Amino acid sequence: MAKGKNKQGGRPHRLNKAQLTDLVMNLFQSRAGEVIDIKTIFRELHLNTHPAKLLCMDVLDDLLMDDYIIEQAQMRYTLASKSTVMEGTFKRKHNGKNTFLPDDGGEPILVAERNSLHAMDGDRVKIQMMARRRGHVREAQVTAILKRADKSFVGKLSVRKDFAFLLTEDRTLSNDIFIPKNQLKGGKDGDKVIVKIMEWPEGSKNPIGKVVEVLGKSGENETEMHAILAEFGLPYTYPKAVEDAAKQIDATITPKDYAEREDFRNRVTFTIDPRDAKDFDDALSFKEIVNCKSSNCKMYEVGVHIADVSHYVTEGSLIDKEAVKRGTSVYLVDRTIPMLPERLCNFICSLRPDEEKLCYSVIFQINEKAEVKKWHLAHTVIKSDRRFTYEEVQALLEERGEASEEDYKLPGDHAPQPGAEFEGDKAHGLRPTADFANELITLNRLAKILRQRRFAAGAVDFERPEVRFDIDEKGHPIGTYYKVAKDANKLIEEFMLLANRTVAESVGRVPKGKKAKVLPYRIHEEPDQDKLMNLSQFVTKFGHKLKTTGSKQEISKNLNKLLHEVQGQREANLVEMVALRAMMKARYSTVNIGHYGLAFNYYTHFTSPIRRYPDLMVHRLLTRYAEGGRSANQEKYEALCEQSSDMEQTAALAERASIKYKQVEFMADKIGQEFDGVISGITEFGLYVELNDSKCEGMVPLRDLDDDYYDFDERNYTLVGRRTHHRYTLGDPVRVMVSRANLDKKQLDFALV
Repeated sequence: MAKGKNKQGGRPHRLNKAQLTDLVMNLFQSRAGEVIDIKTIFRELHLNTHPAKLLCMDVLDDLLMDDYIIEQAQMRYTLASKSTVMEGTFKRKHNGKNTFLPDDGGEPILVAERNSLHAMDGDRVKIQMMARRRGHVREAQVTAILKRADKSFVGKLSVRKDFAFLLTEDRTLSNDIFIPKNQLKGGKDGDKVIVKIMEWPEGSKNPIGKVVEVLGKSGENETEMHAILAEFGLPYTYPKAVEDAAKQIDATITPKDYAEREDFRNRVTFTIDPRDAKDFDDALSFKEIVNCKSSNCKMYEVGVHIADVSHYVTEGSLIDKEAVKRGTSVYLVDRTIPMLPERLCNFICSLRPDEEKLCYSVIFQINEKAEVKKWHLAHTVIKSDRRFTYEEVQALLEERGEASEEDYKLPGDHAPQPGAEFEGDKAHGLRPTADFANELITLNRLAKILRQRRFAAGAVDFERPEVRFDIDEKGHPIGTYYKVAKDANKLIEEFMLLANRTVAESVGRVPKGKKAKVLPYRIHEEPDQDKLMNLSQFVTKFGHKLKTTGSKQEISKNLNKLLHEVQGQREANLVEMVALRAMMKARYSTVNIGHYGLAFNYYTHFTSPIRRYPDLMVHRLLTRYAEGGRSANQEKYEALCEQSSDMEQTAALAERASIKYKQVEFMADKIGQEFDGVISGITEFGLYVELNDSKCEGMVPLRDLDDDYYDFDERNYTLVGRRTHHRYTLGDPVRVMVSRANLDKKQLDFALV
């Protein structure tokens, strides 16, 4: 028990609550700015008995209530800011439970709607902390709006005689936007439009806005895709000035270009891309090296050739500034919104077959064990011999018995597996019945070794199939299919990973005591430990185990083992989803911490400058350093990394929104029809069901389960009937009827049959 000495120095006595409170407060004052965990508090204050520790927990609860300390994570505390006036960012919520994010990165603070001063999502505001009520969370009120966020809203117009409203599904706004008749900009009832808020008068229920752009009639494909882009602040047209600048670019390869570059035009070279790709930004060349010193080995020259965008797009130019803003190409279900003007991405830079192109290349000399013996970086000229699709290469590999066994088990069409007559030929190469068969087979064998080595080093195997749509000429979905990574995809992936890792190491790996030059890295932090613990506890419900202690490599191997175990099980989808949530998001930064998911100490993005801005930055810096240039400005490139990371996340959200919209559109003409599916998710709101055939997902709302009153068992992801004790569990097969398809809300509802 915690003890202290009396004034006379006699027998120790027990600390009372007031005395312990003083000790705890002094501890936090002496270590201001530090995060202190509960074990450290016990140790520092010599609290060795259970009653003393309980009293300390009581004291900590009081200090939390008084905002003297903040709980940063479970049982980890830090001294709170003593200021009651702060500046930061306002985050508006649809349910009125808005929050304030302090500039100093502290915990979010609740701002009720009545205390919001009608601040909008993303506004910079000043707040005053309010007196805390016992048993309630701390609250603040907005006292001033320092800077309005440049936010617009997308929705459907409801036009009345003298005014209109914008009906929006934006989750940051609980009220429709009032629009005066003279601010409609020609918009008609039912049109999808973009609206800016002009003002939100005090005491008024609705903000007042104006139409800034009419997208078109609601429900039309072009309108809806533009609306999704506008919803996320993404462009759907290209500025004319930027397109005009692209038209002025001279695509001629000059004698000077040839003289300064390595000539790979006579190497066997090809691209492998999706069947609908238009921009080909990477190619592979292949050559067997016959002058191998040992007669018992084979050596190969493998070139990873990347479109030399930096040759045509100069830093600070009009095209470059637009590319910085976009950060990435955006891939919706039926279209690509490119980072670069079409003339550049689809024509000048695209590595199209039978055309001479400028590239930035990593040239490897690699043996049969996929060990890189030599490599160099070079500006090159190439001429692609053939444009392959993934499907063509996969068919060739399957036909020759070179595809992985798992590929044959995947749904879809497969080339016939070869008979015994092929077995004796495998070691010596096959007589090709398709262009470049031997080259593709050899590259595939090397890629498999690289992949196996990567997972042995601790890479995490997160490969989830993606739903894709067959689209008719009007953009209407007429069928669905799963996009699954097979050997043909993995062949390209492994050589791109090898190139990215190699160029990152060439800059980042320096002798001890020497500082590396600035480079944008692709980084991925270790999983959140608390989330890993939650995952471990969660999977025990399904009879699985996950050990979360040990080295990075051991943890990743345990994760891979778990993900492999759940394949084909009812709980597979949910376990994969919870595991993904435990992972941190990969991002760009000039501060290298390695890439956990790939198990690489150095990694960057070099291989897709047509569609990703960081790759273009890397090309420029590699060229600069190869020419003896000094290290670039880190602050400048860190800001560009943050912009690129933000735009990557925004583009991913827009892509998911377009997939959800097309799922609902695909099922909209199937109201009343019945389908077989499985329960893919369970929440307090109802059951999520994924259909077996189309993989479309919808919800059976809890309100429609009217045969009983159901309780949500959150620990076991189950709904249990109070009277009948009927259970709905993850992975249960069910038959459902399509009951509602709301395109505006991108929401699909099912009813159990």
